[in-house]
Formats: sequence, C-alpha cells, structure tokens
Amino acid sequence: VKRGYADEESKHHHHAAAAAASKKSTVVGLSGQISRIVDMLTDRKLSESTLFVSLLGMAGIGKTTLANEIYQHPVISNRFHRRVWVNLGPNYRSEDILREILAQIDPEIKERDDGISINEHFSNFLLFNRCLIVLDGVWNTYVFDCLNALATIKNASAVLVTTTLEQVAVFPTSYKVYQMRLLDDEESWLLLRNKVFDEMPCPPELVKPGKKIAEICEGLPLTIVTVADLLSKLERSPDCWKKVAAKENSVFIDAYDKMSVVLFPSYECLSEHLKQVFLYMGVFPQRCEIKYSNLINMWIAEGFLENYQLAAQCLSDLISRSLVMVRQQSTGNGIKTCSLHSAFWPLCVKEARSNKFFHVLTKYADGLTEDIKSQPRLCIHNNILFGIEDLNNIMASILNVSSVLCTGPYHQYPVPVCLDHSRLLRMLDALTIRFYLFPIEVIKLIELRYLALTYNGNLPSSISQLSSLECLIVGRHLVIRPAGRPPCLPLEIWDMKKLKHLRIMGTEIPDPCEGSFLPNLSTLSDMNTRSCTRSVLESIPNLKKLGIRIEISPDVTTYQEPLSCFDHISHLEKLESLKCVIVNPILKNPPPLSIFPSGLKKLSLSGLGYPWEEMSKIDLLPNLEVLKLRCCAFRGPRWEVETKRFLRLEFILIEDSDLVHWTAGRGSFPFLDCLSIKHCYKLQEIPRRLGFELGKIQVVDCSPSIVNWAKNLTKIDVLVHSSWDDRDLKK
Repeated sequence: VKRGYADEESKHHHHAAAAAASKKSTVVGLSGQISRIVDMLTDRKLSESTLFVSLLGMAGIGKTTLANEIYQHPVISNRFHRRVWVNLGPNYRSEDILREILAQIDPEIKERDDGISINEHFSNFLLFNRCLIVLDGVWNTYVFDCLNALATIKNASAVLVTTTLEQVAVFPTSYKVYQMRLLDDEESWLLLRNKVFDEMPCPPELVKPGKKIAEICEGLPLTIVTVADLLSKLERSPDCWKKVAAKENSVFIDAYDKMSVVLFPSYECLSEHLKQVFLYMGVFPQRCEIKYSNLINMWIAEGFLENYQLAAQCLSDLISRSLVMVRQQSTGNGIKTCSLHSAFWPLCVKEARSNKFFHVLTKYADGLTEDIKSQPRLCIHNNILFGIEDLNNIMASILNVSSVLCTGPYHQYPVPVCLDHSRLLRMLDALTIRFYLFPIEVIKLIELRYLALTYNGNLPSSISQLSSLECLIVGRHLVIRPAGRPPCLPLEIWDMKKLKHLRIMGTEIPDPCEGSFLPNLSTLSDMNTRSCTRSVLESIPNLKKLGIRIEISPDVTTYQEPLSCFDHISHLEKLESLKCVIVNPILKNPPPLSIFPSGLKKLSLSGLGYPWEEMSKIDLLPNLEVLKLRCCAFRGPRWEVETKRFLRLEFILIEDSDLVHWTAGRGSFPFLDCLSIKHCYKLQEIPRRLGFELGKIQVVDCSPSIVNWAKNLTKIDVLVHSSWDDRDLKK
C-alpha cells in the first residue's frame, strides 16, 4: 500500500496476501467487476464531488481481493495522485482513521508541531491532490465522520469501502453500491483447480469429483481457497477426492474450522436478540432452503419475538448484514425463502451447542455426548435416530427440553417419538415424520405453542386441551384424495382461542356452535372447499390470509359445488391475501364468480377456468396490488380490460394460459411495475403502453412474437428465458 510513493508499497501489502495465494487465482470471476468499478471511479462525467463506492457482501466473498485489484490497477494509479489503504475492523476507532490516512500521505506530519490540526492538514492536502482512500472492513457509519473534508473539496477524489453491512454501504451522501456475488459452479471449479494445481493441468480422473467439491463450497471464495489448500496436501487420487466430495473425511470440517476466524466477527457484533434468531437458523440442515413464513412463526412460538412485524424486521436486519441469503423473492421484492450459507452453518451449530441453545443430532454418536441433557432444544436431522431405543430413551429423559425440531428429510415410515417426560415442551415440529396413529401423549404438553405433524386421520377432540397452541400444522402423507369424505377437525377446535396460524391439508372444519369463534386466527392455509360456509367464515373475523385447496373427483361434471367456496368470502372483511388452487383441474362449467372483500391486496387463482369476462368482478378491487393467474385460471383467446381498471395493481403473473390477445383501455394499470408471463404459447398481443411504463418484465417460454417484443424493450429490466435456447437441453 502506498504511503505517498512507491518505495513504501511493500510495507502494507499483507492484505493482498491474506485475500488469496496467487494473482492467477484471485481474479477468477472478478475481471468484469474490476472493469466496471474502475470505470465508475474514473468516469470524468460524474460530479467533481467525492464519490463513495461500496463493495457489499458476506465475509469471505472476496471484497478485499476485489478492492486490492482495483487499488493496483494502472488506470487507478494514473488517475489519482495518492492512494491510501486503511485496514479497519469491528474494534477500530474512527478517530484513528484520519491519522492513519495522513501517515500514509505524508509520514512527516506526525513529527511537525506547527499548530495545524489534522483536519486542516488533510484539507490542505486535498486542495492540490486527487486521492483514492480504501477503507477495508468498515463496521459502522461513524468512520465517515472523520472524512468531512472530502465533502467540501471538489477534486474528484474517491473512497472505496468494503463492508458486510448494508447501512454502511448506503450511508454516504454520494455513493454507489456494488453487491458482490457468489461464484457460479464453473468459476468455483476454476478457482479450486488453479489453487490446487497452479500452472499444471488437472488429471482428467479428478475433474468430476473436483467439480463436486467446488459445488459444495456454494460459490464462496473463502471456502474454495481454504478447501483447496487442504486438498493440495492430500493424495491426488479419484478415491481420495471422492471421499472429500462425499464428506467422508475431515476436509470440510477442518476448512470450516479455519474459516471461523474470518466469519465469527459477523456474528460477534450482533445484538443479543439478533444472535438468538441467527443461531436458530442452524436448527435446519446445512444448505436447507427455509420458508420465510415458517421461520417467522417458529421464532415467535419460541418466544424470541412478540409479533410478526418484529420478527420480519429481525430477518431483514440479518439479510442487510450479509448473514442470511434470500433464495427466492416473492412479489413486491418480498422474501419467499431464505437460508444460511453453508459456511455459516457449522459456526451456528458450534456456538449454539456451547451456549446451551440447541443440540443437533445427525448420527448415533451425537446423542451420547454428556452435554445433551443440558440442551433446551433438540434438532433431529435424521429421523431414523428415533428408532434406536437407547437413543430415544436418552432424548426422552431430558426434562428441561423446550423444543423438539425434526427438520431433516421426510421419513415416510413411523418411528417412536417418546414425549412422556417432555412436559415443558413449547414446540414440536414433526412434520417430516409420518404418524399412523395420532401421538396422544401430545395432549399432555399443555405448554405447547407450535405443533406440526404428518397424519392422515382425524385429530382427537382432546386437542383442545392445548390451550396455549398458536400454530397448528397438519400435513398428509402422499397427497391423494381419499375415498369418501376427507378428515375433519373436531368441533372442539373452536375452543382454541389462541390459535393464530392453521394449516390443514384438505381437512374439513366443522361449523361452529352458536357464539363460538377464533378471535386471533390470522392465517388459514389449505382449507377444504366444503369448509367455506358462512358460519365458518363469519367465525374467523380477523383472518388476513386464506388458502383454499380444491381436489376434484373424476366424476364431477361441473365446478358448481367446488367453487361455492367463494360464495361467502365477502364476509372476511379483514382479508388481505387469498389463494385458491384446484390441484387437478378439469375446466368444466364454472359458476359466476362471487364478490371479493374490498380490502384484498393479493389474489392468486389456479385451475378455475373462468371466462375472461368474469374478471370484471376483480378489476375494480380498490386495494388489489398483486394478481397471479395460473393454470387457466381464466380461459379464452381474448382479454379486453376496460378503461381505468386495476388502479392499484403493481404485479401481475399470467402462467399456463390459452390467451391470445390482451388489450387494455386508457388509464388501466397505472401503477403496474412488474409483469410476468410464463408458458403462454399462444399469446400474440400485450397492451402496448406496458412496454414503456413497467419497471420489470419476465417472459418464460412464450410465443416467439412475445419473446421478440420483450427483447426489444429498452430502459426496462427484462428477463427472457426460452427452453429451446437452453444450452443444457442441447447437450
């Protein structure tokens, strides 16, 4: 790093050595990023004000490596009179930053006593010198307070920041954020191969296991380089590398242990409540994709947070700190699924165990450790362990356990789950275990707040004794329509006043007795159409989210009875989200569409087969923001939207439709931001003005005319995918 002139360059070059072992390996996947950021820093069209550029991403993703490549770039060295590199960290004092910068600019300043303050020295220097300052590893926004001189002097200086925190990346008034990405599989293999073999070619027999090893690293350069370092010390044989790929030796365990030095500060800097919810993500298996709503409900049931809003904010905070990754986005840039990166999972499990937060069991030996009896939560990632009698007895004997979480792969064969001694249990997530008979000992768990299990029969009436239960999830093994009537909840379900979330896969809800209602129920999923009676819906007055699941008998000739579920929907005055799916549509004679609640914000329909004319019952809903139409939810070649319709709609999805011509009158879709069209092979016409007013368009496997239309759009975020152009399908 330069302290004014080149003769000081080697003195502070240790940051580059820590980032990667060789020049060749460090730039894998970075060349395009380097060019873009160098152009950004040297663009003379930009304002003369100081430009702040932030490299944002999780620990180990290569921020320092990228910053160093930019710092050493010849275009940068020609552009800036002075370049300064300051290594920071979570414990760095902001008042020392300016001293460090000045020490690199002019080492003699420390020795002078001329009555001029450090700030004045810095300002005077900037009057005649364009400067690039790299702040590597910024953990708070206070560091920018010492750079006030940069805000007043307009000489096109620049500050390059590396950080894991979004609030730091966007803090400066004149900023640009560059979100670092993980490497793809090919880049991961290239980096691993370069690190192991350097200039030598990789033996052909090691390519396949090598690519598998690279894939397990999930694109994180830190993992790849660490694993490669360990791999280079092993025998270079197919058998050895296959064992590494199958995790049959300690390579990945040793790698994660080495990496913890880099990853741990991201955890250590969290507040206590964020540490809890972050560690809790380790209860799910490594590389597990976690459903957003499930995670939030589990946090609340555990007592970490009081309500949905606080839980959602905590998850947002973890994402903004680059600790949690969004896997799938929902509409409106929301979160559908998320996960830990595999590199953070061992850290979570280790910290949770040492802090007596939870204990993970994946193999027999995990249940034989001494500290298991002091753990409040047991996370079973291999349900077969319940079938081992002595291990089951050990787990059952833990009197202070508050949660039993079976979050591993689904196990279709019943295993004995002993709960006789677990009277303090608040959470039982056994959705991945199939029960032939209802585990009646559950009824004794009077502290239970969260219950999830897979069971095809009727729940016992004694379920109402779980008076503290807030979340009840009942799955079915092999979702097949049973002969005769489906299972039915007991009438006593109406006595469970604390229920907030109820998911019942096709199970019927009985009509309540007069005066019975569920005042706190806000989410009801997979509801049977026969349960959508007036008395049922009027007895859940505060419902905000409803999902209806319809299974059609093969001998049905009309949708009259199944779609009667909409007849009383209007009684749900607080309903904001409605999803209705016919899982085996026959598209026969649907009745007229009913009136929906005016407060509805999100509507998702699939397999209903309504004519497009019935859309008039929807297009004037005053608060509708999201509309999803799948599997011929509406049918016919022409959809003509009248003037001033869908006045609040922001997102629309049309998937698997026979629609050919879609037109819209003036003033319709004024706030539409995102349009997604998938598998609409006949579609030829879309309202023309949408191509000028949208923010984002997604086209997947549609007619060539729509594909070409989308590709020709400018100033819009366009994503086009056609399976016939997929390279993988051509192999």
